[in-house]
Amino acid sequence: MRALLAFDKFKDALAAPQACAITADTLRSLHPDWQLDLCPLADGGEGFCAILTEAAHGTLETFTVTGPRGTPVVAPIGFVAPEKIPTAARELLGLDATNASTVAVIEMAAASGLALVPHDQRDPWQATSFGTGELIRHAAARGVTTILLGVGGSATHDLGYGALSALGLDALTSAGTVVAPPIPAGWTEIAKLRGVLSASFPALRIACDVANPLLGPHGAAAIYAPQKGLRPADFARLDHQSARLAQLLCHHCDQPDSLMETPGGGAAGGIAFGLMTAARAQLIPGYALVSAWLDLEARLAAADLVITGEGRFDASSLSGKGPGALAARARTLGKLTHIFAGAVTAAPLAGLNLHAITPPHLSLPTALRETPNRLAAAIAHAFPADHATPSGSTDSTQTPR
Repeated sequence: MRALLAFDKFKDALAAPQACAITADTLRSLHPDWQLDLCPLADGGEGFCAILTEAAHGTLETFTVTGPRGTPVVAPIGFVAPEKIPTAARELLGLDATNASTVAVIEMAAASGLALVPHDQRDPWQATSFGTGELIRHAAARGVTTILLGVGGSATHDLGYGALSALGLDALTSAGTVVAPPIPAGWTEIAKLRGVLSASFPALRIACDVANPLLGPHGAAAIYAPQKGLRPADFARLDHQSARLAQLLCHHCDQPDSLMETPGGGAAGGIAFGLMTAARAQLIPGYALVSAWLDLEARLAAADLVITGEGRFDASSLSGKGPGALAARARTLGKLTHIFAGAVTAAPLAGLNLHAITPPHLSLPTALRETPNRLAAAIAHAFPADHATPSGSTDSTQTPR
């Protein structure tokens, strides 16, 4: 039996590599003859940098940068030789391996992530993406030709103004005073901009799977800012100010206002829009890139069994990214597929075995604390030692007690 173990993170409980390792350790104790292929997944958020860098045998370096609330944080940059990146991923990045130099891999979550902010301090009016800009600046200083940025898990809604200020674009008052940092709480003071990014700036690619525009009922403030601490009563004000600051940036950079309507421009509090407008960044499909980078298609083809999962598996999980996309592809290939999650609310689907590892009565702190043990128990329950092959049951959930 050859099993592909491809977990994403269990948010606030397990990183993707930890989930893969726990599953592997459990299976080895029960089925020492199985061949296990560990393939941690990343969606652009936590783990994106390390997972992609390690998969391509690159090097990780850490830098002290400004966190989302202004305190220093230590965040990594991955440096990868282009010839170590699979051809399909290079094509998505627009790389020519014959003349490209090192590729830098950055994750916004490590510098400007929501997980870095205590729950009682989460407030998009006060959060900055400046540290993400500092990471981009460090990478550019190394002479890389391409920077790949994953933008999942951000704490910010500053349209990338913070990152752009770290790259040399100043926000000014009408009197010419620099507004620093240019967080939304200070946006009413911003009247004009100064500076441009160098024409020789590295190519910037943003791994992004969301299709939300910057503004409106499906935009960044409406869909993502509430989880970052935005009060419902403040939505209209934040969206209005976002529109003004976005238009100001478009005019300063001589870009059309239509960029505000670009699908995906609302990703990570609008940093996708900001970097597209001022840094000529291009959006690329995140899951497709990760899949190509990790050579998932070949690894799926070689597997007899696919085991995947994440913190929560719901109806949206099958919409084209992460474990849901992997499971859908495995199902198409006729692979026996099991999905483990802390909570499962997705409807049963033929060919997919869904396992909720946490009983619904547990409090969230207890559930998070017990996730490692409950994942191991759920794996042991699904693949007992006295069976030569795993169960093919399609029961919607199985909760170990």
